[in-house]
Amino acid sequence: MEEKHFTGNSIMEAVQSAAEEYSCGLDDLDYEVISDEENREISDGKPFEIIVYGVIESAKKSSDSSLPRKDPSKLTEEEFDYIADVTTDTIRDILRYFDADDCEIDEYEGDDGEIILDIVGEDLSYLIGRHGKTLDSLQFMVTSITNKKLGYRVPVTIDVEGYKNRRREKLENLAKSSASKAVKRHGEVRLRPMTPYERRIIHITLRDNPKVETYSEGTDPSRYVVIKAL
Repeated sequence: MEEKHFTGNSIMEAVQSAAEEYSCGLDDLDYEVISDEENREISDGKPFEIIVYGVIESAKKSSDSSLPRKDPSKLTEEEFDYIADVTTDTIRDILRYFDADDCEIDEYEGDDGEIILDIVGEDLSYLIGRHGKTLDSLQFMVTSITNKKLGYRVPVTIDVEGYKNRRREKLENLAKSSASKAVKRHGEVRLRPMTPYERRIIHITLRDNPKVETYSEGTDPSRYVVIKAL
């Protein structure tokens, strides 16, 4: 397979772009970081670069989408703890590249039974990135690696200093105010393009509202939620 070069504002972003093109997990790629600044925590305007030699042969036979999914609400306490431990180990392995593996990782259960792991430490804004883009890449990477280790898929949310929790509150307020507008207009409201995580929050917030329905339209990265009055 011909080698290809990928760039990004972080190593994770470059690897994620490669994984999306090859339709594989992040840990399934045979790649090498070739930027001179590979040990930088942020790009300072200069992109990171990796060279991808292909997909590891054994990985071609499987993908995350083929793995069975476990309902988080039906996990036993032992299963919950095991998944959290495996995911935490994966996070620390990645944080070593940022000299941040000594950060605390708080573990708790979300409203829908999902596992939430919040990375806490001093000045971790570089793990969040502009508009949360680096955190989204970290989420993608950790999820991909953890699913492969577990042999099944289960919802796990990775957060940094409560950023997603704050973003969730803003999205919930946006969903409620937009629903009110849709009802008042007897029509629909189209929200800005969002990530899968953000769209999911909108859908969950309004799923029990009898006055509106929600659905997604478009294709990523321009996919958005429509809130329609009933």
